[in-house]
Amino acid sequence: MKITAIGADISRNDVSCSYELIRNLEVDIPQLIEHGAYSAALTNVTGDDVVISAFVPDDNLEIINKEIINILKNNAEDLGDINGISEVPENAGEGISYVEAKIKENFYPDAVILAFDTYGGESFVNDVAGSAVKAAQSMDNVTDVQGSVVTGLKKIPGVGYVSDMTDDPVVVATIENIESVGIVAGAMLGAALGNKNVYMVKRGSPSNIIPGSVIVSVTAYMNGNVLDLAVPIEQRTRILNL
Repeated sequence: MKITAIGADISRNDVSCSYELIRNLEVDIPQLIEHGAYSAALTNVTGDDVVISAFVPDDNLEIINKEIINILKNNAEDLGDINGISEVPENAGEGISYVEAKIKENFYPDAVILAFDTYGGESFVNDVAGSAVKAAQSMDNVTDVQGSVVTGLKKIPGVGYVSDMTDDPVVVATIENIESVGIVAGAMLGAALGNKNVYMVKRGSPSNIIPGSVIVSVTAYMNGNVLDLAVPIEQRTRILNL
């Protein structure tokens, strides 16, 4: 089994996702179960970017990817990143962010998902996402960690091609022990926030930041349940007044 996560900008503006867009996506996402997904959800809403994630058997990956794109396309306020997808490499443009990661057999499908949003396509976001990947790679109870950073032409199973103009990366780590979810999420987020001009936001927050900055949301996707980790992580990092 794998987790697949697809991020896209399909909002009508550059700073937020409307309530209607979020609601319509959440209404349609259960269709993915009918097409063979183990579970599926709108895991991250970061500025004007959304991420749909699904736990899928390996042989259903292409079908689920294609159906995720159909859901994004059918609900798009602006086709945005969808227009960057091409069936042929030479026509690929700035498109969706795609990542897949392996899940260990006979373990509950648990994952930590970080999604990034930029206002002006700030190039250093790729280094920020890379920091989060490296942080998780060295940790116990991490089955797999992958990021969607595109350094060249990328083929997405069941969907098509996108180019290296694709921004707003997604990072996914799959976890083998429920007690490790917070540890891994904290390490990934800490590595990301250690970079310049990077700010954590709650799920669904608009990108109210000074241009030249990056925002990141952090979600635990645990056996089909979506937990926004921004609030508990923020509470843990507050300095106690003695």
